[in-house]
This record gives sequence, C-alpha cells and structure tokens, in this order.
Amino acid sequence: MSAAQDVTDQTFDSVVLKSQVPVLVDFWAPWCGPCKAMGPSVDKLAGELGAQVKVVKINTDESQEIASSLGVSSIPTFMVFKGGKMVARQMGAMPYDRLKTLVSAHL
Repeated sequence: MSAAQDVTDQTFDSVVLKSQVPVLVDFWAPWCGPCKAMGPSVDKLAGELGAQVKVVKINTDESQEIASSLGVSSIPTFMVFKGGKMVARQMGAMPYDRLKTLVSAHL
C-alpha cells in the first residue's frame, strides 16, 4: 500500500487543483517498470514531507483524461502543482534527492 493518495479523473480537481498545500502528482501505470522503481521514493517523500506537501498518484491506465489533457506522453511523469497551477514537471525515473529537490523548491 502506497503512502501516496490515489487520484482519478473525477477527483483531480478537488484533490490537486484546490489543495491548500503544494501537490506532487505521480503519473504511473502498474505495468511500468520505472514507475514501480520510483514507488519507494514517492512513498519516502510522502513520509518526509507529508505535512508540507500532498503526494498523489494517478494510474494512467484508469484515468487517461487528466494525463492526456496535461500532455503526459511518457511515464513516470511527476508534476508539482501549487495554487492550482503546474509549477514543475519532470519525466522519467530519477534519484530520490532529485525528486525531493523538485518538490522542495515549491514549498
């Protein structure tokens, strides 16, 4: 079980865009090896920064509308939203420190 909250096309607006704190969105799919490899880093980040940032995951197989509207063409893709706007975007697997830096820059 992931420490990140699952989000769908239906809940994206209320959970991500209307959040009072910055949100890290992990676009992933269960068949994606690099996505699975990033799972522990995403969970670690949720544990470390959980009070300052919301960490959510969107399964792109089940929720294609949001991924498509945001131009997600490769997974994993990570986006940081603040005040309802995307402020950072990074595609592909990365070391934990880089993921943390991506998010920490917007706290």
